[in-house]
Amino acid sequence: MSFSGWAEISVVLGLVALTSPFLGVYMARVFAGERTILSPVIDPVERIFYAAAGVDKTKSQDWLTFTMAMLAFNAVGFFLLYGILRLQDVLPLNPAELPALSSHLAFNTAVSFVTNTNWQSYAGETTMSHLSQMAGLTVQNFVSAATGIALALAITRAFVSKGMSAKPVGDKSKNETTAVGLGNFWVDMTRAVLYVLLPIALILALVFVALGVPQTLQASVPVTTLEGAQQTIAMGPVASQLAIKQLGTNGGGFFNANSAHPFENPSAYTNIIQIWAILALSFALTLTFGRMVGDKRQGWALFSVMGVLMLAAIAGTYFAEASGNPIITALGVDGAMGNMEGKEVRFGVDMSALWASATAGTSNGAVNAMHASFTPLGGMVPLFLIQLGEVVPGGVGSGLYGIIIFAVLAVFVAGLMVGRTPEYLGKKIGAKEIKLAMLAVLILPMVILSFTAISAVLEVGRAGVLNSGPHGLSEILYAYSSAAGNNGSAFAGLTANSPWYNTTLGIAMLLGRFAYVIPVMALAGSIATKVKTPPSSGTFPTTGPLFVGLAIGVILILGGLQFFPSLALGPIVEHFLMLDGVTY
Repeated sequence: MSFSGWAEISVVLGLVALTSPFLGVYMARVFAGERTILSPVIDPVERIFYAAAGVDKTKSQDWLTFTMAMLAFNAVGFFLLYGILRLQDVLPLNPAELPALSSHLAFNTAVSFVTNTNWQSYAGETTMSHLSQMAGLTVQNFVSAATGIALALAITRAFVSKGMSAKPVGDKSKNETTAVGLGNFWVDMTRAVLYVLLPIALILALVFVALGVPQTLQASVPVTTLEGAQQTIAMGPVASQLAIKQLGTNGGGFFNANSAHPFENPSAYTNIIQIWAILALSFALTLTFGRMVGDKRQGWALFSVMGVLMLAAIAGTYFAEASGNPIITALGVDGAMGNMEGKEVRFGVDMSALWASATAGTSNGAVNAMHASFTPLGGMVPLFLIQLGEVVPGGVGSGLYGIIIFAVLAVFVAGLMVGRTPEYLGKKIGAKEIKLAMLAVLILPMVILSFTAISAVLEVGRAGVLNSGPHGLSEILYAYSSAAGNNGSAFAGLTANSPWYNTTLGIAMLLGRFAYVIPVMALAGSIATKVKTPPSSGTFPTTGPLFVGLAIGVILILGGLQFFPSLALGPIVEHFLMLDGVTY
């Protein structure tokens, strides 16, 4: 590791920390319905949408209505995208005359983008038409991110709610069973797109174009190489998709090489801006949370939990990659630059390590280096970040409601320690809430480990693996972790465009998104009904270093207990084999 490397990393993280308070306050005002600098332009457009859809923006929804609206919207989005992909050969803006996607690939891709996973079992420039990229994938980049924000706002409002007062014995009034509203899904999603994602993405797209990223409907450009040969260079509307793929923590690349491609990531400047875009909104939403619950310190506490874990992940990955691979060094390759296998020279080990930690810590999935070429421990860190539940800092919205689940578990553990009923933000946490929180937490290991085990045993699963031994297991484990965690990054090596992997990875994405969200929303509905109680001398403080440390411990312990055995069979044993000079 070097001083210059840490300086570059510090610049990017400093930009995130600097902009988070401003974005956090802005989003809090937007979702509270307050007037902002964009209101004169966007408010009339917003009213048109509500009028066309018959939405009353003043009507709040209970947790079940909110959840059903979210599921219905995403179901429609899936079928529309699936139809576009299956019919792209007869639809316009298909200059390369690309064929329609197979049923299993279209299913996988549609699920992937609807769930904000953006896993890609295909090469974008040779598989997708411009219409599929723009009207299909890019649209889902916006609305899937907006869905995550809406869900995060719902659970935030559960803690803001004053709850329902107890009724006298014998009182049969209707208010006794009235559910407490958590906001309106249609309003939150619309505002997330119009006020947050669209304006920032527009600015980013223009910046990317100025820095050399293509934005054109031209399919390709013929060029003459230095050797005098003719080569066809794929082109397309790259900048517009690039902006929202990073800002919305989507990650699906226009090109197969994703952000390692010189058209998607031409320079160090675009690299820095993209990493900032990956992290900015997820960190800022914690501060939106603090402002909405009326205590900014609560937001900063969650921000600190995410920040400490992110710094540890960056340091771990950077150290592993800077240490190099002794097997490659023994072949006579200079190891002074660290492990440069699979990395772009223009980014180096430091920015590759930062990107890998950022993309795996969020639900982004874009890559500027190939994770399969990292050292075993360097590749394990991004894998473990995904398995922690995408809360470091997680996807846009999904990271916030994920970290809140761990905060609830942390105060439960604290309550056990001091022998008092746990509470968070004045809401008592009972057996029902803990059961729902644990149900959500157990979804990921159940899906990831089950599908990994089955694929490692069945011939149809092993057929897609490139490497043998522990690295081959890591390929499978990473794929299902990425799918269930709605991350989308690939370890590389695994041939995933097959009926088995396209189908099972698609199922894993659905379960990782929606089977996780349902207990989270049920938890929000339960908490919303509870009466807020003022803090007492026995209340465990949730704004200081003790809470931050406890929350970090709960996250790491749960992740370790659930996934350490599988990591031991994959990257950990591969690390010791590497030290012994064993190749396979």
